[in-house]
Amino acid sequence: MRPLEGLRVLDFTTLLPGPMATLILAEAGAEVLKIERPGGGDEMRSYVPRLGADSVNFALLNRGKRSLAIDLKAPGGKERLMPLVAVADVLVEQFRPGVMDRLGLGYDALRGVNPRLVYCAITGYGQAGPRAMVAGHDLNYLADTGMLALSAGSDGAPVLPPALIADIAGGAYPAVINILLALQQRAVSNEGCRLDVSMSDNLFPFLYWAMGNGVAAGQWPKPGGELVTGGSPRYQIYRTADDRFVAAAPLEQKFWETFCDAIGLAAAYRDDASDPNATRAAVAARIRAHPAAEWRARFAGKDLCATIAVSVEEAMRDPHFAARGLFAWGVIAGGARIPAVPVPVAPEFRAAPGDAPAPPLGEANATVLR
Repeated sequence: MRPLEGLRVLDFTTLLPGPMATLILAEAGAEVLKIERPGGGDEMRSYVPRLGADSVNFALLNRGKRSLAIDLKAPGGKERLMPLVAVADVLVEQFRPGVMDRLGLGYDALRGVNPRLVYCAITGYGQAGPRAMVAGHDLNYLADTGMLALSAGSDGAPVLPPALIADIAGGAYPAVINILLALQQRAVSNEGCRLDVSMSDNLFPFLYWAMGNGVAAGQWPKPGGELVTGGSPRYQIYRTADDRFVAAAPLEQKFWETFCDAIGLAAAYRDDASDPNATRAAVAARIRAHPAAEWRARFAGKDLCATIAVSVEEAMRDPHFAARGLFAWGVIAGGARIPAVPVPVAPEFRAAPGDAPAPPLGEANATVLR
């Protein structure tokens, strides 16, 4: 039995943060009913590339859920949902503050229908505060919290992150954590609660070291100038002879010494504290002298925290991840199958590896609403 079996989740979210959160709940056994507008549904359905009738993004984020197409603004739309609200355990929404209240579906209204309901609202800046109503996306939240300023490129300007950090790490994951905490609390109190998940708020834990250095020591970090942002030769990306890259992170002395031996770094540069720039240049010259295959062979079997950067395609073929069964689950749509998102739910809490579809728009109307 999966730990969330028997739990019913009403999912009013679209795009990425909320759907990723409810996907995790679904993989752990919850029944997720995705509430969508008739006609188009979740905007993510229209993206490209396609997998069957909808986008591959939609299929990946909504595997195993069910879809209800309801016009919440139409007469009687809200009333059709009330029987589901009355028996739901969790509701997740992702609108700007006040939207659900105007629809008659805010927490205060629904609490009267179901006092045990755990009501989770995911927004960019939270339900209150000067920025609460400001529109934003992942990049804006990174910029507003100081994270983007620390990602300096070669010209000193911030670089675009390759992942939607705020959406997933600041939105989806904290939502799941707090939903599970609320359910545990409800088991004792028999009462639900309202959760205010702010994607920008939840980026600050990633900046704990920057905050500590600045507040405690008055050493506010500079882009490209700190231990893990480019200021140390022990935490760097070095180009190889064939224009691939070595991700070198031998921070501890024992790893650093092994790394220096492996690349043949001259003794004069091994004390990186005396002249970090000179050491960094010397390491870069050594790495640049040989192709990635040479470094992979030299690093093999050694404890030195250095690896060759690979593409996503290469990573998905990596025997290590295959051995761990990371891509054993699948999404099916339109007669095609692709690996499912490897959500952070332990295999012990999921169904056995298998395939599941993403829901066609409104597929559950005839059964669930009846």
